[in-house]
Amino acid sequence: MLLEEAGLPYELVPVDTSKGEQHAPSFRAINPNGKVPAIIDTEGPDGRDTRAFDSTAILIYLAEKAGKFLGRPAERPELLSWLMFIASGLGPFSGQAVHFQFAAPEGLDYAVNRYRREAERHYQVLDAHLEGRAYLVGDTYTIADISAWGWLDRASRVRKGTEDPLAAFPNLKRLFETVDARPAVTRARDIGRDHPFKQVNDEETKRALFPSNFPPVT
Repeated sequence: MLLEEAGLPYELVPVDTSKGEQHAPSFRAINPNGKVPAIIDTEGPDGRDTRAFDSTAILIYLAEKAGKFLGRPAERPELLSWLMFIASGLGPFSGQAVHFQFAAPEGLDYAVNRYRREAERHYQVLDAHLEGRAYLVGDTYTIADISAWGWLDRASRVRKGTEDPLAAFPNLKRLFETVDARPAVTRARDIGRDHPFKQVNDEETKRALFPSNFPPVT
């Protein structure tokens, strides 16, 4: 999405996580943690190939490279604060809320409640901050809004069974809809749709997505 917003040229390399392609040595050489997204900038500093992994790091790197969506210099501490809030709070709790509601065995009610309620608490923090504000940082669209959008786009799964998952957070809903209406989002959503990603949720998929749940193969 940021690549589309900034107009930076790029080549898409599909990684089918359901097949375990994120664990291949070639991909681990880019991201040792074996997760997407990850990038290689073939025109990095000093003309060298430069890798970046983890969404937040990639957003910061590309925004600095493009010189866009960073707000004013005086706003940088707040920008970084919200990015870290999303990376260390909203993101992980949203991910765990989805996991325990959709992928974990039944009967783990404490975990379901814990992660879902914490994700909702993060929604509330953002919603309160956005009262009277158009964007998260300053008065312009930044990578903090892009980062938040990525997780809010999964609100229907985080708040499973809720017809309008952002209705209780009107300021947050407004931000999401504002970002979601941008042409770059439409273009980003279309990218990769023609790639035949694996759709079957079988044993191979579970081992690929949740390897720590299984004993190592010997």
